[in-house]
Amino acid sequence: MQTRILVTASLVVALAAPASAQLRDGRENPLTAARDLYASARYDEALAVLNGLPSDAVASDRKSIEQYRSLCLLALGRGAEAENAIAAVVSADPLFMPGEADASPRVRQAFSDVRQRLLPQIATTRYAAAKAAYDRKDYSLAETQFRNLLALLDDPQMNGRLSDLRTLASGFVDLSAAAAAPPPEPKKPEPTPPAAPAPASVAPKEPHVWNADEPGVTLPVALRQDIPRVPTPIAAQARQRGLLEVVIDEQGRVTNLAMRLSIHPMYDPQLLAAAREWRYKPATVDGVPVKFRKVIQITVDKR
Repeated sequence: MQTRILVTASLVVALAAPASAQLRDGRENPLTAARDLYASARYDEALAVLNGLPSDAVASDRKSIEQYRSLCLLALGRGAEAENAIAAVVSADPLFMPGEADASPRVRQAFSDVRQRLLPQIATTRYAAAKAAYDRKDYSLAETQFRNLLALLDDPQMNGRLSDLRTLASGFVDLSAAAAAPPPEPKKPEPTPPAAPAPASVAPKEPHVWNADEPGVTLPVALRQDIPRVPTPIAAQARQRGLLEVVIDEQGRVTNLAMRLSIHPMYDPQLLAAAREWRYKPATVDGVPVKFRKVIQITVDKR
């Protein structure tokens, strides 16, 4: 009996190391009280203290509570209840396994049996949580969860089970890491060298338009140059004479025309329309037809 108490006492001291001996108000920490009761082989009392602790304890305390609970239950021979307490520890921290220096072979075997049974289910649940984080584009969290899952799948007690799940998790680690990485800084564009100035376009040279003052030009000859009559209603207000400037091309057609001296605002458009139909024998220079500008004095018939 003394040997068992010494062994279990050393285990409880190791498990309780993170807990403070006293609370801030001076009262004894319940976990420390449970440890002391367990070390004194007062398992029922230790279990009562543990059962009275709040259910919303932080994760680290919850794991310690369930560890003590499982030890008490095992010492009392309540194996089924002890397994439930161990299952709570394994669910909270699947990678936890008491070391040889921390627990008796019986306790280690109990933990091993529970882990062997629960690890595949825990791995499947953790994969679903990591995949959900990836789907909602929380890539940083997903990467952490997939890496933790890989560590769990590599646990010796998995015995190579869920190899397909490991392949999936490994692929999602790479995808999550790539998606979580900040985008590369955009490269600064290389300064564009100034474009060479475009060669100045050379406007096509307009053909020379000759006139009567230039030597060597033979004047055009009118072939058709009909002048319309001034309408009677405006005859009294119309001038007797006007000046019309026309350009005659190399085929003898009128291509440009303008009134230089108006006859009457209502008559001028009629005259211009008629002038577009005039035809000439074109002017020539050295026998070659050329464009010619001609100013024509128009004398109208007002009768």
